[in-house]
Amino acid sequence: MTTPPGDARQGSLELVHEFHGPMPTGVSVSRAGRVFVNYPLWGDDVPATVTELRDGAAVPYPDVAWNSPSGDDDAGAFVSVQSVVVDPVDRLWVLDTGSPEFRPTRPGGPKLVCVDLATDDVVQVITFDPAVALPTTYLNDVRFDLRRGEAGTAFITDSSDSGPNAIIVVDLATGQAWRRLHDHPSTRALPWADFRPVVEGQPFVQQPEPDAPAEPVAMGADGIAISADGERLYFCPLASRRWWSVSVDALADREADDATVAATLRDEGDKGTGSDGLETDDAGRLYLTSYEHDAVLRRLPDGTYETVAHDPRLLWPDTLSVADGYLYVTANQLHRQATYRAGRDERVKPYALFRTPIDAGPVRLAG
Repeated sequence: MTTPPGDARQGSLELVHEFHGPMPTGVSVSRAGRVFVNYPLWGDDVPATVTELRDGAAVPYPDVAWNSPSGDDDAGAFVSVQSVVVDPVDRLWVLDTGSPEFRPTRPGGPKLVCVDLATDDVVQVITFDPAVALPTTYLNDVRFDLRRGEAGTAFITDSSDSGPNAIIVVDLATGQAWRRLHDHPSTRALPWADFRPVVEGQPFVQQPEPDAPAEPVAMGADGIAISADGERLYFCPLASRRWWSVSVDALADREADDATVAATLRDEGDKGTGSDGLETDDAGRLYLTSYEHDAVLRRLPDGTYETVAHDPRLLWPDTLSVADGYLYVTANQLHRQATYRAGRDERVKPYALFRTPIDAGPVRLAG
């Protein structure tokens, strides 16, 4: 028998941190190199849903009080955070789902919270009207253009697996928000007839109990990124190999209806993989995680794709963050959770945060 080749790793992954507690999802890095990580409440024991990595330890951020909610509707504390993002002027925004274990949201729980990194103080809390953050809504990821509006605009994906998906647009000055592409095909998960993902050689399906029938994973609009010129917003459903872009001008126009916004959609094609996280850099390149292939890919301005990293340690590459010439990525074995493995939790700690050099910086759309 011929000896098979090695695992054909590509790229250079540097281990930044190992996680021996709850599984992380989001990561973001400040201009000063401060690293922030979050951990949604999906069943693990989560001492703090947002932390800063300091001297090898995950420290509750900004403090213990903000990580100690009184209930799912606590507007003054983090309930279950899915994403943390440092904005173009170096503030940390915390995207709180308000939905531990994907429970229905209650007003006050789903919110966007701004922390001043110079003082480590919370300086703004934006909660959402129930018509924007529906009971089924799952706030997944967020990007910013601070040039639009008096204080800037945020764009959030609603990746719900039990209700309509959408892009949520937020005026940061007023806190007003609105849904766009609500239940549009571009934001919805694809059915099994069109998408059957395989991860680690096993079908990626929803099956929380051994005798439960396997069902398709139904999470919609998930990954999100904004182009270097701020003109297009890219997004992809978790359960799809396709991705889309839409005009940021149209999204930010409060008077534009869904049909007007949808008319600006562009089908960006088949990525060749299911993706969780998306990101961009200031050289005009787009990055996407490849959870089916333990990889991170990059699309160049000419439309061609290349592999940034392929490594068996990239078991479910989740969130991407660009900072100081590096691309950071979390790997959290999401697909090995019990809900996808017939009730058996097959994750093996530690989870990991890696980075790889990319010779580019983050997109900073600041006024």
